[in-house]
Amino acid sequence: MRDKPSTQATLQQVADAAGVSLATASRVLHGSGGRTVREELRARVLAEANRLRYVSHAPAQALARATTSIVGLIVHDIADPYFAAIAAGAMRAARDHDLMVMVACTFREPQLELEYVARLRAQRARAIILAASAFTGTRFLADLADHLDGYADQGGRVVAIGDHGPGVDAVLPSNYAGAVMAAEHLVSLGHTQVGVVSGPVALATVADRLAGFESVLPATAIAAGDFSRDGGYAAARELLTAHPSLTAVFALDDVMAYGVLAAARDLGRSVPGDLSVVGFDDVPGAADVGPPLTTIRLDLAELGSRVLGLAVGPPDGSVTVPASLVVRSSTAAAR
Repeated sequence: MRDKPSTQATLQQVADAAGVSLATASRVLHGSGGRTVREELRARVLAEANRLRYVSHAPAQALARATTSIVGLIVHDIADPYFAAIAAGAMRAARDHDLMVMVACTFREPQLELEYVARLRAQRARAIILAASAFTGTRFLADLADHLDGYADQGGRVVAIGDHGPGVDAVLPSNYAGAVMAAEHLVSLGHTQVGVVSGPVALATVADRLAGFESVLPATAIAAGDFSRDGGYAAARELLTAHPSLTAVFALDDVMAYGVLAAARDLGRSVPGDLSVVGFDDVPGAADVGPPLTTIRLDLAELGSRVLGLAVGPPDGSVTVPASLVVRSSTAAAR
């Protein structure tokens, strides 16, 4: 039988004795936010806290949960007009709450996202907005959940754009439904030989948009690249060179679609005469390229504004923002 300690135990000692994380022990003993703790773990923590005579230090807990007027907004790349528009909407909404938005760019590096969450937690940001598309790797998701639980235990609020798992309220873009609209539009124009210019396969947004499109119109060929003009250009050249019979290309975001338009021009394919092109997001400038881009519209500023509202309000579940088809001059009937 283990001896009872003669000095006051710490929360870390309770966690170690119970074989759980510090965040789990805090949720059990301090009633803090985060994921629900299984009864078996809860019982172990309470038993060890009793054995070690652990006493919660209320003033220290109050200090740990103190927050600043900063809201952290984590995006992939602020140079991308998709994220720039979202950030602008969030910043405008933040003014109504006397808050300052701090933007951090992950450049699609999962480890960097984890580091930013840790830094915002250390700075006691009032809320963290995950605007970058979720990565699909299970190890990353587990690590992120652990980081966010620790932040929530300190009184922080976590919200997201897109599905980041249970316990995270989110504004959900209609990625799947929007891609269905894109496919139905091309089908209505008689296109059957359609290629897809895809973004990085590790992103949930890519999986959702691709699944929606192929639920209506299976792609003849798919080429992946970065969510950038150059990524779209390289992927489109690959597609159009290997599959010259393609009559349409669906790009999973507008900036990649710009690259598709450039690649088609350089390969001597006229748009929309020889090739129809559809994008996604309707970022600022989509109506100004040549030819103006047919795309799936998301109200990006509204996404930013609504997610900021979630960040400063009580937990209220997730909301979906609809998408709509905007037909411009980059699509025409198949020949």
